Amino acid sequence: MTRSKILLVDDTRLFLELEKSFLKLSPVHVLTASSAEEALEVAANERPDLIFLDIHMPGIGGIACCKLLKSDPSLKAIPVVMVSASGKEEDLDLCRSAGCDDYVTKPVDRKMFLDKARRFLNTVDRREPRISLRVEVACRLQDQLMTVQSVDLSSGGVYLQCDMDVAEKAMMALSFVLATRDEPAVVAKGQIAWVNSSRQRKKPALPPGFGVEFIDMAESSRSAIRSFLDSRL
Repeated sequence: MTRSKILLVDDTRLFLELEKSFLKLSPVHVLTASSAEEALEVAANERPDLIFLDIHMPGIGGIACCKLLKSDPSLKAIPVVMVSASGKEEDLDLCRSAGCDDYVTKPVDRKMFLDKARRFLNTVDRREPRISLRVEVACRLQDQLMTVQSVDLSSGGVYLQCDMDVAEKAMMALSFVLATRDEPAVVAKGQIAWVNSSRQRKKPALPPGFGVEFIDMAESSRSAIRSFLDSRL
């Protein structure tokens, strides 16, 4: 079976590597280009099934590149997702005028990136790598403070073992240390995404508890989680 091709275009290697890491669970062939000119060449030669294209790059830039792609009869059907550094309305207007199919803003969120990709390619896997992790997690749910045990962790959230009544979509604050107590704690705001209560076990393989989706956290905490996961996958 031929794998779908996704072309990632950015002049900053860090962003290319980040976007590549988002796709590592998906059965796709990832192509990269570091300029608009290189992207046009790769697109013509490889005919990718989807392109993520940065707006601001040296040379002709992403907007002109998108216009050229969409004006080429042999390439115009390729979906193009523009990547904006600012998310300003004028940037988004430029994306639309260039004929792009969608856009995302930096810093690129993994879930958003994969949701955009899956809009055009159903082979893209939106699941996040998840590892078993048993650490104490300090939580504040409304005015209640508690300490619970984590069960597993992904870059997007954590599953907490706790047999108490909680409501889905409730907001909470949490902090925990990934490895040793000498390391800074991961601090995040989260939302209860689903509940696995002792009375209604949606996933019997897991102990009673609930899954928390990370809503907001400092980049240092997000980076610490990514590095921790990468070291164990």
